[in-house]
Amino acid sequence: MRSRIAIVIPARNAAATVGRAVRSMLDQTVHDVEVVVVDDGSTDQTAAAAQAIDGTRLRVIRQPHRGVAAAANAALAATSAPLVARMDADDYSHPTRLARQLELLERRQLDVVGCQVNIVDEAGRPIDNLRRYQRWINEETATPEQILALRFVEYPLANPTLLARREFFELGYREGAFPEDYDLMLRGAAAGMRFGKAAEPLLDWIDHDRRLTRSHERYTPEAFDRCRRTHLLAGPLAGVSSVDLAGVGQTGKPWLRWLQSEGLTVRRAYDINPRKHGAVIHGVRVDDPQQMPPADGTPLLIAVGSEGARGVITPDLLARGYVLGHDAWFVA
Repeated sequence: MRSRIAIVIPARNAAATVGRAVRSMLDQTVHDVEVVVVDDGSTDQTAAAAQAIDGTRLRVIRQPHRGVAAAANAALAATSAPLVARMDADDYSHPTRLARQLELLERRQLDVVGCQVNIVDEAGRPIDNLRRYQRWINEETATPEQILALRFVEYPLANPTLLARREFFELGYREGAFPEDYDLMLRGAAAGMRFGKAAEPLLDWIDHDRRLTRSHERYTPEAFDRCRRTHLLAGPLAGVSSVDLAGVGQTGKPWLRWLQSEGLTVRRAYDINPRKHGAVIHGVRVDDPQQMPPADGTPLLIAVGSEGARGVITPDLLARGYVLGHDAWFVA
């Protein structure tokens, strides 16, 4: 009899941490689970450390080193569970994680559910320079519509927290010069899948210099930027000839130049800085956002980088008839 939820854990050289990660999933308050660890060509005792955990709900698969995307896909192929959760080999899931996420997934008829996180070091201490990112990833007001509107900033769900219907993971992680998890979530959104997030921290995300997001070139800011712009052109901006842009400061000017380089006409630009009102930047007149006319179907990109600015501008956009995630998107 197949399990209801399969937990996919790619692992490479994680002998010191994989046991704790596996146990945190086997000790969930939801018991109808199986854990699949794929040892991706480790040169340490990762496989032995995982296999040392006795249990019929655990499988350990060894493969030559092929990368995290291939390891996650191999784990999925080894199970037929209708629901799949992701987990990293150096993180820790709280005992009620799956129960909370499963309840939200079913109650709101979602396809993918994440949760808030605690970003800590290996000693369990908060990391000062990641506090702002933690606040971003832990946004409580993450409705499916808000998540769609924010997805071209970065997906406000952490990959190791995901619980999803199998169809989402069957889209497959792809290898390339881009973050494979961000790419998958953007493809899920393009396929019409609905995303949500449990409004409580249910995973301890252990940050360290050996983590792939810290050390691999596909997780650099430039790689994220290539990914978001590729999906933006293939999705909301496909077949579009002109756009409007809110924000032409440090965040917005590069977007203005990029849009023009892609052959798009920036019809109108807006900025809250009164010194820019009436100015012409790269051939585009800048006006006060209060002069923004009602939405008319032209895509609007909102390039604001200061913390809290998105929440300030949102009511004005809604009052003008914009539907966030449909004809207006935040970018960064």
